[in-house]
Amino acid sequence: MSDIKEGTNRLLDVNLHANQRSVPVTESGTGSASEHLHVTIGATVPTGFEQTAADEVREKLGSSCKISRDRGKIYFSISAESLAQVHCLRSVDNLFVVVEEFKDYQFKTTKEEALKDLEDLARKLPWSDPLKVWEINTSFKKKKTKHKKTNQNPNEDKIDNGQGDKSDERNVGEVTNSVSDSHVLDYYENPAIKEEVSTLVEDVLASCKNKTNGHSEETEAPVLKFRVTCNRAGEKHCFTSNEAARDFGGAVQEYFKWKADMTNFDVEVLLNIHDTELIVGIALTEESLHRRNITHFGPTTLRSTLAYGMLRLCAPQPTDIIVDPMCGTGAIPIEGASEWYNCYHIAGDNSPLAVNRAANNISSLLTKSQIKEGKPSWGLPIDAIQWDSCNLPLRTGSVDIIVTDMPFGKRMGSKKKNWNLYPACLREMSRVCRPGTGRAVLLTQDKKCFAKALSGMAHVWRKVHTVWVNIGGLHAAVYLLKRTPQPFHCSEQDQERGTHW
Repeated sequence: MSDIKEGTNRLLDVNLHANQRSVPVTESGTGSASEHLHVTIGATVPTGFEQTAADEVREKLGSSCKISRDRGKIYFSISAESLAQVHCLRSVDNLFVVVEEFKDYQFKTTKEEALKDLEDLARKLPWSDPLKVWEINTSFKKKKTKHKKTNQNPNEDKIDNGQGDKSDERNVGEVTNSVSDSHVLDYYENPAIKEEVSTLVEDVLASCKNKTNGHSEETEAPVLKFRVTCNRAGEKHCFTSNEAARDFGGAVQEYFKWKADMTNFDVEVLLNIHDTELIVGIALTEESLHRRNITHFGPTTLRSTLAYGMLRLCAPQPTDIIVDPMCGTGAIPIEGASEWYNCYHIAGDNSPLAVNRAANNISSLLTKSQIKEGKPSWGLPIDAIQWDSCNLPLRTGSVDIIVTDMPFGKRMGSKKKNWNLYPACLREMSRVCRPGTGRAVLLTQDKKCFAKALSGMAHVWRKVHTVWVNIGGLHAAVYLLKRTPQPFHCSEQDQERGTHW
């Protein structure tokens, strides 16, 4: 508990400005204060996987979830004590607490009136509860910082001893030596910490109550630094995003007496405008939560949140064998081994450099797991191997699930090569996948080539669902395929070229 006490003491040093308005805490005692502090959390998710993220929120937090009209965002309500669990969600990129939502905000018709209206709005918003949540969130990150520093030093050289190029080593240093929001989620996955988290939340709320009642010590609160970020979509606005952020930020600065700082800020206020929808929020993450597994990056490393969404599409069951035949840096199987640890994951690629990166990422994840648990680990249910994705060294019908990011033909491979590669890969996948129960989730931007290849495999693959996603500005698709009951038949061509099976 000494760790908690120190984290709480450090939290008390980060006070809100005296001019901040507060909502009184209920008089039923601090024991139930956090239960009465309910807020709405907004989360950005990979476009196309909003429903997947909503399902995860309902499953893990028991909260109903609303999918925004603005693609890539979801909203759900939680109590303050559940904030740490929100950081454990695998499908969300960034988190923010909603100050207020306006579903049909009537913007003024002229620029001057519209911007003046935003300035007036900043002074009327209910800032108190969202800022309490921001303060609790800050205390979580501080506590994680101290815990990470005390446990990381003995294993520091183990993390940096992976093989790879100089850029890979630099990435390892950045990930292991900086405290990012993605590391917050690891610590609070431990059920033994829940009681301490509850105590910390109650201490924060009690501190806010004391400030409201005038019982806080006569110490000068530090002036917080902030910035306003405006995300705007729609054509019927008479102002730009920068103009809205500038004028709204000026009103926030005048109201709280905070100091504006575009780079080294404590609080990031979000102004999300989509047509007539207006949502004001406070960011809870400094960088995306998808930066959690990969330390050795390749030219086309897949986001961990997108990898989770693809894996969840195929509903893995205990003891399933899950294969990524074109794994690259191993983002998909590593995410799978982290969440579905009762399955066996195989990462393979034809590039020795890619396999080496995947192996180093697996090693880094294992080391991080040992640091988190404070003891040696038995390992992870995952292996990496170099192979030819069109001639896999696996027995026929031995794989339950195939999940992979296929070459788009841009940074890797070419559109011309895909016309031969895609049919050969789909045929080999149909061989190793179990007839009748096998599933495949395949991501590609070369949709025309994939559709042609799939049409020639209609006897062994049936398309169940398509999710349209945005990958770095590219309009791509995730296909969920079901293996038909028809058994695989070896052709004369297969016999002539020779196979591992």
